[in-house]
Amino acid sequence: MDTKPIKTRSHYRATLKEIESLMDARANTQDGERLDVLVTRVEAYEADHFPLEVPTPIGRQRH
Repeated sequence: MDTKPIKTRSHYRATLKEIESLMDARANTQDGERLDVLVTRVEAYEADHFPLEVPTPIGRQRH
């Protein structure tokens, strides 16, 4: 099984397509395990490249 991290946008898009093809995979199967690994890699890539900002709670906005 390929264990390389996602480093490019094209690899990211290809990984998303592969995830889509594995969405019906059963747990504890080779495809299910591959799906788990790919999702983990996508989450890591997205955390680095598309970070989410924590919103300011209403009533605590700075003026």
